[in-house]
Parts: sequence; structure tokens; C-alpha cells
Amino acid sequence: MSTLEQAEARIRELTDELNHHAHLYYVLDQPSISDYEYDRLFRELQELERVHPQFRAADSPTQRVGGAPVDFLEKVAHPVPMLSLDNAFDEDGVRDFDTRIKRFLGLQGQQLDYVVETKLDGLAVELIYRDGVLQVGASRGDGETGEDVTHNLRTVPTVPLGVHGHGDHLAGDLVVRGEVLIPLADFAALNRRREAEGEATFKNPRNTAAGAVRQLDPRLAAERSLTFFAHSCADPAALPFPTHSAFLDAVPDWGFRVAPGWERCEGVLEVLRHLRRVARLRDELPHEIDGAVIKVDDIELQRRLGETTRAPRWALAFKYPPPQRTTRVNRILVQVGRTGALTPVADLEPVSLGGVTVSRASLHNQDELTRKDVRVGDSVVVQRAGDVIPEVVRIVSERRPPGTEPFLLPEVCPVCGSTAEREEGEAVLRCTNGLSCPAQLREAIRHFASRGAMDIEGMGEKLCNQLVDRGLVRDVAGVYALRFEDVVILERMADKSAHNLMEGIDRSRQQPLHRLLVGLGIRHVGEHVARVLADHTGTLAGLSAASAEELEGIEDVGPVVAASVRLFFDEPRNAALVQRLVEGGVRTTAEERPVGEAAPALAGKTFVLTGTLPGMTRAEAKAAITARGGKVTGSVSKKTDVVVAGDASGSKLTKARDLGIAVVDEDGLRALLDAGGPAAEADG
Repeated sequence: MSTLEQAEARIRELTDELNHHAHLYYVLDQPSISDYEYDRLFRELQELERVHPQFRAADSPTQRVGGAPVDFLEKVAHPVPMLSLDNAFDEDGVRDFDTRIKRFLGLQGQQLDYVVETKLDGLAVELIYRDGVLQVGASRGDGETGEDVTHNLRTVPTVPLGVHGHGDHLAGDLVVRGEVLIPLADFAALNRRREAEGEATFKNPRNTAAGAVRQLDPRLAAERSLTFFAHSCADPAALPFPTHSAFLDAVPDWGFRVAPGWERCEGVLEVLRHLRRVARLRDELPHEIDGAVIKVDDIELQRRLGETTRAPRWALAFKYPPPQRTTRVNRILVQVGRTGALTPVADLEPVSLGGVTVSRASLHNQDELTRKDVRVGDSVVVQRAGDVIPEVVRIVSERRPPGTEPFLLPEVCPVCGSTAEREEGEAVLRCTNGLSCPAQLREAIRHFASRGAMDIEGMGEKLCNQLVDRGLVRDVAGVYALRFEDVVILERMADKSAHNLMEGIDRSRQQPLHRLLVGLGIRHVGEHVARVLADHTGTLAGLSAASAEELEGIEDVGPVVAASVRLFFDEPRNAALVQRLVEGGVRTTAEERPVGEAAPALAGKTFVLTGTLPGMTRAEAKAAITARGGKVTGSVSKKTDVVVAGDASGSKLTKARDLGIAVVDEDGLRALLDAGGPAAEADG
């Protein structure tokens, strides 16, 4: 055998051996060699492939990490649409599902077998294999078309790069679907690392996983401890399995993980019993779930049942209510926000809730605090839905200790001692000291650097606090006077972090005018209004010179907004601040739309958000809508074009139906967003 033949054979042998050991480790949790031995074999393969790159296989483990970033995410049409699922929120909904299926099939009085799987709270993706080799990995998108995220999914250890040697049914095209997520323990470790490095921590595992999969650089995805769980294939009839449970039994041999705890249930009563078991074990699972998925087990019955335009008839998502826990209120603190608002916050005995340790919950304002009658020493029920800030649901009145007193917000700012006032018609008390109040200054700088404003990566809460407390920044313009030697000496800041921060500050100078306006924190000027003002006036100088009457003449700018804008620019301190920003090199012009480019697809459309969306926060939905020219308001009226209704929608949904306004769920919103341009990035 020649040297080349020997190298080719050894590369193939090492590739197969390393893939086998990765399968034992990641899928079966049965490692058979040490990490040291695995690394030794991996380095040998790397060296052989470096010398003989022509023999590198597509499924080589060396191809998981280190690919070049892509310029943008291309669109991918799904071979078979990735449909949504109908929902049930109680056991009666599950019984109705069983009755409906039997009626459709003409099997009344008979027992059907189901499979119940945990509904993983991750990002839905599709993996397309051709002759056993991974070709494309795509996000769900609008169900018809997703985004090509192959470069990131190849970095996930539990995504097989090849599925060879498991029968003729793996020849040709195989389309496997599932969820990408970050296990809770890995998410906690990731946030600990980021905190130690002075970086902002992530909000929740779901958005962090989605952000990792949908960004451009695979090296970043490789750092996020992503994992993939398979739950179905696009065309189950093409595989030699009579049941879905047989498919779930088989796919671990192909290299895929499936979510633990799935169960084949004989009849709807056994389904309900298993749903209750999952509910009891929910907090012990290593990953977040937001429910369970119930599927007819028989593949032929699935085929006969078919689907509606949006969901298969043979599957149902059972949604569990937000987890609740009882804990104790140790103190009630008062936080001062960017606009001076005094917010009461319950300092709680730490409790695990939805995979996150919760120690604080907002009490919103004095009216809400009085309505719920929360007092220091009370036992309270708290809940957390998605990544929404934890909230106190109610007190446990029978556990109230004697001698408690109602809590009243102070009449002075707890940070600077200035008078706190409540404006007529408002529910909040506000500190009257403006940016001379250190608390307001810290929050103003944090807001200025946030993603929706100037987007300065690395300038999180702890860094902003240090900048203010050390006197390095006295207003937002001071950010552009910072030097490397100023920040490198700060706590948890090293050379690399300091360099990255300075580069982020420099990049932010090129943000368009509307982002600067958001960052300035002008009252009543959110993202949509900021875009409207920037597009109409074109320049910061033009906006600052516009009279209140001129501003009121702009569509979507009423007298309250116009007066607020004028008040901001007429204040001498703000005028001086704007001048320092200009001297700091920030851009003062609006985004330029290429000649002939159409207006954003959602331009002129008014949206109202209600309920909880399972796959995105309200802030993300609002940002995506406004980025495409739409407007988000808080109340439904005849001027509303679309109501986006999530779980637990209330009176807004009822009013929308009464007025005949279009109502869409999250999938419908995503379809509208995809029609309006590139989707907004998820957190992370």
C-alpha cells in the first residue's frame, strides 16, 4: 500500500473512530475512552488532514468548528412545510383532541395509541442529509422558508455530520427536525463566565440558543454549549417504521439525541397520567420545556388525518401554566430608573423558578403595591413566564406574620435625596433631579449603549455603574471621551475586553440618527417615533431646529411628543450634550434608502401585542415590527391593522374580534416579518 493510500485509510479510520466515540459520549452518555485519548486521536487526524486535505471527509469531526463567518443568511425552502401545532391548556382540551381524531377517522369507541414528548423550549431547525452526509441546516422561519444556518449547526456536537451505515432508508434525502437549545447547567456556566469577564449576561436559554444559531460567525456558536434533540422527520412515510415510537427508538443509533422522558401511551387516559407526571418532574429536567407534544403513534393514521393549512391534525401541544413558587419577602427596595421612576422591588428569599434562581420581583408602582398589599415578611406566590421579569402573583394571607405594615414609597429619591413627584395622570413617582441623580445617570448610559440604541457591545450594567461611580462618565457624551487606559484598570476588565469595548464604542459612532434619538432617552420617543422623526427631518440639526407646530405636522407625532422633543432641545444642558456628541464623532444623519427601494413592507401598519409569545419577547416583536416600518401601540382601536395574540390573550383579543381586525399568532407575525425584510436578531 502506498503512503497516500495509507494516509487516506488512516484518515477514514480516525474519522469513523472519533465519530463513534462522540456518539457514545454525547448521545448515549457512555464514554469509552478518556478525554486525553480522544484529544490525542483528534490531533493526529488534524495533522493528517493538514498534510492531505484532499482526503478530509465531509463528516470529519475537525469540520465542526472554525469555519469562516458568512456574509448573510440565505433563504432555504423546506422540502415539506414546518407547520405549527394546535394548543391545549387543560385536560379537557386533550380529551377534545382525542374525540376529534376518532370522529375524523370513524373510530369512535376505540382506543388510540399516542406518543407524548416534552416540548423543548428551543429553536426549531431542520437538517437535510443527502446519501448520509449533512448538506443543509435551516431554521424554521415562516414554516415554508427558513434561513441557512448550516455553518452554525455544524458546530453542535449532537448534530451528526454523517449518518452512514444504518440501512438503505438513509440513502437519498433524509430530513430530520428538532430543537436546538442550551441545557440549564451550561447556560448558568456560560453566564458565570461572561460575568467574570465583565460581559453582559444573557436573559434566558431559549433566546441565547436562537441568537447563536442565527448569527454569522460559527466560532461564536461553538462557544454556546448548544445541543440538538431530534423529534421527527419531514416525511415519516418514507422510513420503514410503522409508528412514531419506533422512529424515536431508532434515531439514537443514527447519531441523534431524543429528549428523555418520552412515553408511548395506550389511550387518552394514559396520556393525561403522563402529562401529570411530566408536570411534577418539570423542575428536575436538565433543559427548559414549555409543555408537551402529543402525537398519534401510528404513521398510517397520521397520513389519513393529514393537516390543516397551519397544523397537523394528528398532533397537539399541551401548554403548562407558568411555574409558580412560594417564597418570602425579606425587604422591599426602591429602584430609580432612567426616567427617574421610583419602582418598588420585592427582595425575595431565593427560589428556583423556570430553571432560574429568582431573588427579586417587580412590584411596579404604589398603586399595584397597594392593590396586592405586599408587605415585608409576607409569603408570596411568584411566577415567571418565558423571560418576563418575575412577578408577585398574590400574597399568602394566612401566613402573614403579626405586626406588618403597608409599604409606602418615599417622597424623596432614595439615591440622591431630591424630591420625588407624581405627575397628574401618571402612576409613578419620579425623582426630579434628572441626570444629576447617579441612579438616573447609570441607567441613561446603560440605555444609550443598549441594542435598540447605540448598541455598544460589552457596556453592560456593571461596567456602566463603574463608569459613573468613578466619575469617568458624567453624561452619555462622556462615553466617546473614554480612553483605553481609563477602562483597562476597571474591575473584571482585561486588555482584550478593553480593546473590544473601545472598538464597540468606535463602531457606535456610525449608528444612524434614529438610534441616537432612542439613546438620548427623550420622553415619549420610542423606536418608531425616532424613525419617523429622523426620516422626516433627515439630520439632527434639522430636528433640533423644528418648531412644535412643524413636529405636530409629522404623521404619528402628536402634541405630547412634539412638546417633549422641543422641551428636550430647548434645555441648555441638553443642547450642550448634543454638541459634545457631535464633537465626539457620532453620526447625525438618517439612514439613506437606496434610490428606487420600496418602503418597508409594514410601513403605515399599526400593531397591538397581547398575551405571551412562546418564541420571542414583546420587546423583540416590537423591535422587529418597527424595524420594518410598522408601529406598535398599546390599545386596540379602529385604526389598528393587526393584533398579534399569544398565550393568555385577554380583552384586547376580544375587542379585535369585535371590530373585525386581523388577528395573527406568532407564526403569522413571523410570516409578515419575513415579507418585510431580514428578521431581527434574537438575544445573544
